[in-house]
Amino acid sequence: MGGAEPAKEVEELPETPKPLTIVGTCATMCPASEFARRLRQGRLHRLELGPAPECRPEPSRAVKEYSRPAAGKPPPSPEELRPPAMLLATIQHLLGLESGEVAVDRYAFVADRLRAIRLDLTLQRLAGQPCTIAILERALVFLLHSGHHLCTQPPTHFDAHLHRAHLQESFAALRRAYRQDRDGARHASATEPRFQALFLLYNLGSTEALRQILQLPENVRTSPELSTALAINWAFLERNFARFFRLARGLPYLPSCALHQHFANARREALLTFSHGFNARNCRYPLSHLAQLLALDDAEDAAKLCQAHGLAMADGGVVFQKGSFKDTPALAHWPSCLLVDSKRGNATLRELAESVCS
Repeated sequence: MGGAEPAKEVEELPETPKPLTIVGTCATMCPASEFARRLRQGRLHRLELGPAPECRPEPSRAVKEYSRPAAGKPPPSPEELRPPAMLLATIQHLLGLESGEVAVDRYAFVADRLRAIRLDLTLQRLAGQPCTIAILERALVFLLHSGHHLCTQPPTHFDAHLHRAHLQESFAALRRAYRQDRDGARHASATEPRFQALFLLYNLGSTEALRQILQLPENVRTSPELSTALAINWAFLERNFARFFRLARGLPYLPSCALHQHFANARREALLTFSHGFNARNCRYPLSHLAQLLALDDAEDAAKLCQAHGLAMADGGVVFQKGSFKDTPALAHWPSCLLVDSKRGNATLRELAESVCS
């Protein structure tokens, strides 16, 4: 019946030194050493050359490319890292590249340079700085816009899985930056509700994303942007498709880009529900009404959608029969003028980013 065993004395270990923070000093978008190396190797991108017909290499147009850190490699020197002000100037330059370059080539160039920007932020341990928020928000504007703009491209031209991974990593980095700075205090950002709403819309139907959103501070959670995103999420989970598409119609351009990837699934679920609810051989559901309900551009699109899912047409309407319905991935990335494209207006991508992030 002895007492509690006395605590063993713990040997104190020497304190592990914290890694030194590197402060970048590079005053250009691309370090001089990298520019010289890529110029010598002939690896400058078309967007880093001067305007045609000269197309001469211009150091002021070159942007640092992404290079995966190798194990055992020494850390970069300060001259190879760009400070926050230069990183922000770099991303603004990238967003302003509205040239005649092929869209997929421009996307590949900008996406690679955005990864290099994120790496510079990480190497300088800037994750908790306000500059990180401004930079990552603008990166997400580009990624969300491009994801919708290139959704119809074949996998050989646009890797949707890699794009999604890049987007999710950027969302995670931005939401960490909102959470706390180096002193552990939460950043008070006026744009946080807007981007938290984009995160929820992009991850529509995800229980984990919803859990994270519901744990946000009340002033963020009850903002108009996040309240609308939550309403859309609940309508999707409750299979209230009429309300889902009615709310989607009222979204601005960028939230519509975030939500776009879920339209096909919502329409598929709606048609499956209607195929059971209106299952009758002699019943005709008007295509014009269906197009309005599912926020399709016109009755012709409604007919294509129904035919792709195996539903027959008759007398200007669709014949819903549960035995005829079939799944199809063919329309997973349909462009939408009504729900997305018509909302952008004439603003350039850089102007759009500045208005969203201001």
